[in-house]
Amino acid sequence: MDKISFYNDIPRLTENEIFFKILSNEKVRIEKIVSNGQKSAENFWYDQSENEFVMVLKGHAFLEFEDEVMELNPGDAVNIPARKKHRVKYTSTAEPTVWLAVFY
Repeated sequence: MDKISFYNDIPRLTENEIFFKILSNEKVRIEKIVSNGQKSAENFWYDQSENEFVMVLKGHAFLEFEDEVMELNPGDAVNIPARKKHRVKYTSTAEPTVWLAVFY
Protein backbone atom coordinates (compact mmCIF):
# COMPACT_ATOMS: atom_id res chain seq x y z
CA MET A 1 0.00 0.00 0.00
CA ASP A 2 1.09 3.55 -0.65
CA LYS A 3 0.90 6.15 2.08
CA ILE A 4 -0.54 9.53 1.05
CA SER A 5 0.17 12.86 2.73
CA PHE A 6 -2.04 15.74 1.72
CA TYR A 7 0.57 18.14 3.11
CA ASN A 8 3.45 17.05 0.85
CA ASP A 9 4.06 18.69 -2.52
CA ILE A 10 2.25 21.94 -1.73
CA PRO A 11 3.50 24.46 -4.29
CA ARG A 12 3.57 28.14 -3.32
CA LEU A 13 2.68 31.14 -5.43
CA THR A 14 1.73 29.38 -8.63
CA GLU A 15 -0.28 31.07 -11.35
CA ASN A 16 -2.88 28.28 -11.54
CA GLU A 17 -4.52 25.89 -9.15
CA ILE A 18 -2.84 22.50 -9.09
CA PHE A 19 -4.82 19.25 -9.11
CA PHE A 20 -3.39 15.98 -7.78
CA LYS A 21 -5.33 12.82 -8.62
CA ILE A 22 -5.38 10.56 -5.57
CA LEU A 23 -7.81 7.86 -6.70
CA SER A 24 -10.17 7.39 -9.61
CA ASN A 25 -12.52 4.66 -10.78
CA GLU A 26 -15.90 4.47 -12.50
CA LYS A 27 -17.77 5.60 -9.36
CA VAL A 28 -15.54 8.06 -7.51
CA ARG A 29 -12.66 10.49 -8.08
CA ILE A 30 -10.59 11.88 -5.20
CA GLU A 31 -8.30 14.88 -5.69
CA LYS A 32 -6.06 17.16 -3.69
CA ILE A 33 -6.35 20.72 -4.98
CA VAL A 34 -3.88 23.46 -4.06
CA SER A 35 -4.96 27.09 -4.50
CA ASN A 36 -2.73 30.13 -4.04
CA GLY A 37 -5.19 33.02 -4.24
CA GLN A 38 -6.98 31.68 -7.31
CA LYS A 39 -10.71 32.16 -7.70
CA SER A 40 -13.30 31.46 -10.38
CA ALA A 41 -13.47 33.87 -13.28
CA GLU A 42 -16.08 36.60 -12.99
CA ASN A 43 -19.53 35.30 -14.02
CA PHE A 44 -18.24 31.69 -14.26
CA TRP A 45 -20.21 28.98 -12.45
CA TYR A 46 -19.40 25.29 -12.04
CA ASP A 47 -22.47 23.27 -13.06
CA GLN A 48 -21.22 19.71 -12.68
CA SER A 49 -22.98 16.47 -13.54
CA GLU A 50 -21.55 14.76 -10.45
CA ASN A 51 -21.84 15.39 -6.71
CA GLU A 52 -18.81 16.92 -5.01
CA PHE A 53 -17.78 16.68 -1.38
CA VAL A 54 -15.12 19.30 -0.66
CA MET A 55 -13.15 20.01 2.53
CA VAL A 56 -10.55 22.64 3.32
CA LEU A 57 -7.58 20.95 4.96
CA LYS A 58 -5.37 24.03 5.18
CA GLY A 59 -5.83 27.71 4.36
CA HIS A 60 -9.05 29.64 3.92
CA ALA A 61 -11.68 29.97 1.19
CA PHE A 62 -15.12 31.28 0.29
CA LEU A 63 -17.47 29.30 -1.96
CA GLU A 64 -20.29 31.17 -3.62
CA PHE A 65 -23.62 29.65 -4.54
CA GLU A 66 -26.46 31.43 -6.31
CA ASP A 67 -28.17 32.12 -2.98
CA GLU A 68 -25.32 32.31 -0.42
CA VAL A 69 -21.62 32.68 0.25
CA MET A 70 -19.98 30.09 2.52
CA GLU A 71 -16.73 30.60 4.41
CA LEU A 72 -14.54 27.51 4.76
CA ASN A 73 -11.72 27.16 7.28
CA PRO A 74 -9.56 24.08 7.99
CA GLY A 75 -11.84 21.15 8.79
CA ASP A 76 -14.92 22.72 7.18
CA ALA A 77 -16.62 20.71 4.44
CA VAL A 78 -19.66 20.90 2.21
CA ASN A 79 -21.43 18.36 0.01
CA ILE A 80 -22.39 20.02 -3.27
CA PRO A 81 -25.17 18.21 -5.15
CA ALA A 82 -24.85 17.65 -8.89
CA ARG A 83 -26.06 20.63 -10.96
CA LYS A 84 -25.78 23.02 -7.96
CA LYS A 85 -24.12 26.09 -9.43
CA HIS A 86 -21.12 27.24 -7.42
CA ARG A 87 -17.86 29.12 -7.77
CA VAL A 88 -14.71 29.81 -5.78
CA LYS A 89 -15.01 33.40 -4.59
CA TYR A 90 -11.71 33.56 -2.65
CA THR A 91 -8.71 31.49 -1.56
CA SER A 92 -6.03 32.69 0.84
CA THR A 93 -2.73 34.10 -0.36
CA ALA A 94 -0.95 34.15 3.01
CA GLU A 95 -0.75 30.36 2.80
CA PRO A 96 -1.95 27.88 0.18
CA THR A 97 -5.47 26.54 0.47
CA VAL A 98 -5.37 22.74 0.35
CA TRP A 99 -8.65 21.05 -0.57
CA LEU A 100 -9.82 17.45 -0.45
CA ALA A 101 -12.36 16.96 -3.25
CA VAL A 102 -14.39 13.79 -3.71
CA PHE A 103 -16.49 13.57 -6.88
CA TYR A 104 -19.12 10.85 -7.00
